[in-house]
Amino acid sequence: MQETPTITAAEIARLAGVGRAAVSNWRKRHADFPHPIGGTPASPEFDLIQVEQWLRAQGKLPELATADRLWRRLAATKDSSAAGLAAVGALLLARQRGRRTRPEDPHLAPLVPDLDTLTDELGPQGAFDELWQRFSAPGPGRAFATPDALADLMIGLTGPGDGSVLDPAAGSGALLRAAVRAGYTSAYGQELDDDLGRLAGLWLALREVPGEVHVGDSIRADRFAGETFDAVVCHPPFGATNWGDDELGTDPRWIVASTPRTEPELAWVQHVLAHLRPEATAVLLMPPTVASRRAGRRIRAELLRRGALRAVVALAAGAAPPHGVPLHLWVLRRPAPDAPPPVRALLVDAASGDLAETAPRILAAWRAFDADTGIGETGFAHAVPVIELLDEEVDLTPARRQPAASGVDTGAHLVRTRERLAAVVGDLAALMPQVTPTPDGPDGEFLTVGELARSGALHLLGPVRAASTDESEAASGGPQVLTVQDVINGEGPSGRDDGRLGQEIPLAVGDVVVPMVARSLTARVVSVDGALLGRNLYLLRPNPAALDPWFLAGQLRTSTNEKQASSLSGTLRFDIRRAQVRRLSLDEQRAHGEAFRRLDAFESAIRQTAKLGAELVQLTADGLARGAVLPSPAPLTPRREGSSTRS
Repeated sequence: MQETPTITAAEIARLAGVGRAAVSNWRKRHADFPHPIGGTPASPEFDLIQVEQWLRAQGKLPELATADRLWRRLAATKDSSAAGLAAVGALLLARQRGRRTRPEDPHLAPLVPDLDTLTDELGPQGAFDELWQRFSAPGPGRAFATPDALADLMIGLTGPGDGSVLDPAAGSGALLRAAVRAGYTSAYGQELDDDLGRLAGLWLALREVPGEVHVGDSIRADRFAGETFDAVVCHPPFGATNWGDDELGTDPRWIVASTPRTEPELAWVQHVLAHLRPEATAVLLMPPTVASRRAGRRIRAELLRRGALRAVVALAAGAAPPHGVPLHLWVLRRPAPDAPPPVRALLVDAASGDLAETAPRILAAWRAFDADTGIGETGFAHAVPVIELLDEEVDLTPARRQPAASGVDTGAHLVRTRERLAAVVGDLAALMPQVTPTPDGPDGEFLTVGELARSGALHLLGPVRAASTDESEAASGGPQVLTVQDVINGEGPSGRDDGRLGQEIPLAVGDVVVPMVARSLTARVVSVDGALLGRNLYLLRPNPAALDPWFLAGQLRTSTNEKQASSLSGTLRFDIRRAQVRRLSLDEQRAHGEAFRRLDAFESAIRQTAKLGAELVQLTADGLARGAVLPSPAPLTPRREGSSTRS
């Protein structure tokens, strides 16, 4: 534990919205700049409170929201952000239960005024949610969590969402939160890391969800031994080398004599299966090698023979950490007593395409298979006879079991893709930006978004948070919602309002939307009325008499604003109020706005060209290799005058 919250020079630069060189100049030019209190000469550390006071006195500290200020000090006070949030979460839970206790840790005492302010404004649960948003944002040193989109998919595969759910490797509770969102009425978990386990339990307690999260090793010391649940979800640790195989021996959870030391993930599979009620479903996230490693083939075969392993889904790389590995989902079901084992298992190859696009198809394929209504998506989902899988290798890798598409289908798809690519490429020249350098270089006066909002030039809304109450009553199939991923991909609204939006803010043509958390600062202009603003999106509604929307969007997405608006915790969270916009007349804005609009169209065409080009290459290679298409004679390239045929 640090005695005093500290900050590095690089963090000071991000805090003040300047470059690292500016901080070095301040240290040289201002005798009253705080002196280092730790670190090394090459990387000094400064007292955070002293730096804040100095920046504020110099007029160099942008005004921060209470939650941002509280989180920054909290993260610097504890050895880990999880420990800090857990300590504050315990205080908030006590206040929710009517006990206004003071922190036992003296290092938390300076945070109490800001914590009181945030709690009075949002309530204990809302205050915890605000801090949780900052804790869960991607960034260096952050605990890996199952992304919400993947967690929702995993919960969706378990069924309609009712009754009790268990996560034996709960982490900070991502899967349990998804289960509560889906309507599960009680949630239980176990987690090896004490701080993460406390966080998961606090989230449930603040929402008054029945259940508990224990701390400990689920495989070695199962706190739920003998108990069964209506669903189990799990993102287990991968590649553990010391998971207890020696001491567990012939544990009653093992469905064959023992589990090999090199198959720790299959130990988790059997552990999960032991906690399912008859006919209940479990979903586990697994590394792809578990589907084919020779050491695990006896266990895989027995899972198939018993009818316990019902589906394997191959996901695209990037769905969850480790992001470079295309992970699998395993869907298990505990067979009813005396029920005949099913004759087929579902294999889904969703390794191509973004999860936002493939998740609905995965759910549809699983539900059709589970209802025995057929799936019919050649090359994507295939119901394979179990007897075919019980060969020498028992390889359950979906891509290796998909039937090949017919030559006619391949050829037709290839021709359509080539025609689409040619059309897009033909438009690129017309869309290419045409600009002229200014003779005197860049100049002009700039205003921040916060200043524009205060002057009435625009109305700033959001970001929308998840509803903090009654999440178990979430509806489905509501109005369309524009999501963060839609904005990043430059696409229309793909989400639906499930009743969990903290606010319902309808979008209008000309609105500008900006993700609060993204890999880069992105701004899009809304072109269609009617959808709702999704979670973690800012909405900037320009006054048409003062601001052109395309000009505003183009000004926001600059590399300078990406640095200016990024938070202290990293460059992935943005406070759009700090972004700067050049002051121009409305006529000049419209001219610039048209250029930004054409630039946006050019960017969209480039993305589509890359996607169609990669698809065409793969289709052609597959078709040629299988004999589904034949090579055409290459067109002769006219020989330029004066050229030689000699090398």
